[in-house]
Amino acid sequence: MNIIKKLPINELGYGFIKNLPKGKDEYYLRNQQNRSGTKHRSLTALEIEILVRNRNTSDDWSKLLVSEAFNPELVKNCSFFGLVRIGNLERTCLSFSDLVVPVGIYNSTIISADFGNNVAIHNVNYLSHYIIGDEVIITNVNELVTTNHTKFGNGIIKKGEDESVRIWMELCNENTGRKVLPFNGMTAGDAYLWTRNRHDDTLQQKFIELTEKRFDNKLGYYGKIGDRTVIKNCKIIKDVWIGSDAYLKGANKIKNVTINSAPEARTQIGEGCELVNGIIGYGCRIFYGIKAVRFILSDYSQLKYGARLINSFLGPNATISCCEVLNSLIFPAHEQHHNNSFLCAALVMGQSNIAAGATIGSNHNSRGADGEVIMGRGFWPGLCVSIKHNSIFASFTLLNKGDYNYELNIPIPFSLVSNDPVKDELIIMPGYWFLYNFYALARNAWKYVDRDKRINKSPIFEYAYLAPDSVNELIHSRKLIAIAVAKAHLAKEKKTAQLNEEKLVLLGDKLLTTKTSREIAKLDVFAEGFENSKRKTRLIKCREAYQVFDDMLFMYGMDGLLNCIQDKQGKAIMSTIKSINTNENDLEWFNVGGQLIPQKNVKALLNKIKADKVTEWDQIHEFYENASLKYEKQKTNHALYTLGLVTKTMVNAISVKQLNEWLDRYILIQQHTTKSIQQTRAKDYSNEFRKMVYLNEEEMKAVVGDIKDNGFIKENAVALNNIELGINSLRSQLKIK
Repeated sequence: MNIIKKLPINELGYGFIKNLPKGKDEYYLRNQQNRSGTKHRSLTALEIEILVRNRNTSDDWSKLLVSEAFNPELVKNCSFFGLVRIGNLERTCLSFSDLVVPVGIYNSTIISADFGNNVAIHNVNYLSHYIIGDEVIITNVNELVTTNHTKFGNGIIKKGEDESVRIWMELCNENTGRKVLPFNGMTAGDAYLWTRNRHDDTLQQKFIELTEKRFDNKLGYYGKIGDRTVIKNCKIIKDVWIGSDAYLKGANKIKNVTINSAPEARTQIGEGCELVNGIIGYGCRIFYGIKAVRFILSDYSQLKYGARLINSFLGPNATISCCEVLNSLIFPAHEQHHNNSFLCAALVMGQSNIAAGATIGSNHNSRGADGEVIMGRGFWPGLCVSIKHNSIFASFTLLNKGDYNYELNIPIPFSLVSNDPVKDELIIMPGYWFLYNFYALARNAWKYVDRDKRINKSPIFEYAYLAPDSVNELIHSRKLIAIAVAKAHLAKEKKTAQLNEEKLVLLGDKLLTTKTSREIAKLDVFAEGFENSKRKTRLIKCREAYQVFDDMLFMYGMDGLLNCIQDKQGKAIMSTIKSINTNENDLEWFNVGGQLIPQKNVKALLNKIKADKVTEWDQIHEFYENASLKYEKQKTNHALYTLGLVTKTMVNAISVKQLNEWLDRYILIQQHTTKSIQQTRAKDYSNEFRKMVYLNEEEMKAVVGDIKDNGFIKENAVALNNIELGINSLRSQLKIK
C-alpha cells in the first residue's frame, strides 16, 4: 500500500531543515548558496493586488520578496508557497535557438525558491527548493525538485542517514571489489589509483576520508541552475545541480546528478535521456535515449543513440553511442559506436575503439562475476570479437575477428592477434601496425590531439604511439621474441642444451640480426604464457618485427637526444651531449588516467596519502599538474636511456662521427615512416576491390577525396622536411659535411 500522509497546507514550503543549529533559520544554507547580491524587498499593496488579479496565489504574501525592478504584470497564474525571492522582471523576451519566450513566471507552482534577473519560467508543474540564475529559461517541465538530503551525485551520506544509502561506483569488476565513491571533480587518475591496491586497507580508508572531507553532511542544500541555462520539455529533474549555459531538452528523468557547464564549455542533454546518480563534466553531449546510472562522464565526452552506461567512468574526449558499458573504468579518447558492442568489467587505458559485435565480458569462467580485463592504450578489437575474462593486452593490440575462448595475456604491443582454426593455434604478429598500417597508427595519434577539446590541456594526456609505457613494452617484447626464436632454433637443430634466459636472448638476437626473414620464417616460433590453453601460440613475422621494434626504439631515443640539443649552438652541442646523465629511477611508468607518471612518483604519492601528508583530493590534482610540468623532461630522460640501451652505447660518450651516423640512420627511419604512412593509405586507392564500387576514378575521388589532398599525409611530409632542415642545420653547426 502506498503511504500517503495528510499534512497541514501551511507546512508546504517550510521545515526543509529539521533540528536547526542554534541561532540559524531554515534558510541559512540557502543564503550562503545564493551569491547574486540582489537586495530584496517586500511587495507593495498595489503589487499584491496586481498579482491576485493575474490569478496568482500565495500562502503568505509577506514571504514573496522581490527586487526593486520587479514587474508584477509578468507573473501570472502561479501558486507560491514558502519563502520565494524574485529578481528583476522586465517586459522583454528571451530567445535561444528557435525558442522565444517572454520574461516572467507563468502557470507554475513555486515552492521556496530564488530567481535571478529576467528569468522565463513557463508551465513548471512543480518547482521546489531551487536557486535559479539570471536569464534562465525553463518551460514545460513536470517536476523540478530538490530534497533536503540531496548529494547531487556525490558518494556521500548526510547527517542521520544510514550507510546503505551511499552511492558507490563499482568499477573494473562486477563483484564490487574495486568500488569507489564518485565525486564532482573526480578524474580518471583518481579512479585508477583508488581501484588499485585493494589489499592496502589504510590507503583505501584514506580515499574514503578524502572524499567525505570534500563535502559537509548538513541537510538543507538547495539545487542550483546557473545563468543562461535553458530547460525545456523535460519530465523529472530531481536533486540536480546545473552549471551555467547548459541546455536540457526533452529528458525523461535526471535524478541525483551534477551537470557541469560553463560559457566556454556548454553541456547539452537531449531527448529521452534518463540519468541517475552521476556526475557530468563540462562540455558534454548526451542525446537520444541515453540510460546512465551510477556514472561519471568526464569533460567533453559524449553519450548518444541509446547507449547504456552503468557503474562506469568515461574519461575526457570520449564517445559512446548505441552500445552497453558496465562496470568499466575508461581513460581518455575512447570510441564505441555500435549497438551490438558490449563492454563489461574492464580497465580501458585510452585511445581505444570497440568495434561492432565485440563482446568484452559476456562470459565468466568462474563461479562468480569477478572477471576483469585490462587493455593498454590503443586497444582495438575487430568486428565480432569475443574475449574471455581475465585478460591483459599490451598497448596498441589489434584483435582479429573471432572468438577467443581462453584467457589471454598479450605482452607484445602493436600486435595483431588472430586464431588459426585449421591448426588450432593462437597467432601473434608483433609490430603489425608498423609493418602494415602505419597510416592508421600515426593518424590516430594525431587525431586524438586534434580532438582534445579541453581549454586547459593540463594534465598532459599522452597520445603518441611511442611513449614510456609502449616503449618499455617494446624493450621487453624484443627479449620475448629473441627467446622464442632461440628456442625454435634449438628445437629445429635438436639441441637439448638448457640455456639460461640471458644466453637465449643473446642467441635469439644473433639469429634475428644475421639471418634473413625467409630463414627465420622457416622456424616454428612459439610463445609461452600468452593463452590459458593447451594449444600453441605461434609468433609470425619475427625478423621483421624485431627490426622495426629496434628502429622505433632508436627513433624514440633520437627524438629525445635532438630535443636536448635543439637550441644549442656550435661546441655547446657536444658539451650538452657529454653532460647527459640518465636517471634510471624514472624508467618504470604508470598510466594514471591517461597521464604517464614514473612509478616511483606514484608510489611516493600513495605513501604520503597513507601518512596524512596529502589530505585533500585537490592536493592529488596538484600532483598531476606538477607531474605534467616534469613530464617532457622525464620522457626525454627515458628516451635517452632507451637510446643507450638500443645502441649499446653510452650516449654521453659518443663522438661527432657517431652522432653523424646516428643522424643518418634517424633520417632513413623518418623517411621510411613517412613513406609507409603514404603507402598504407594509398592501398585504399589502388585496391581493385576498393575501387569496384565506383564508376570510375573520378567518382571515387569525388566520394572519398583525392589522396593528394589528404591533410594528414601533407602534414607528415612537411614535418619530415622540417626534420631534414633541422638536421642539416645541426650538421653545419658541427661542421659535418
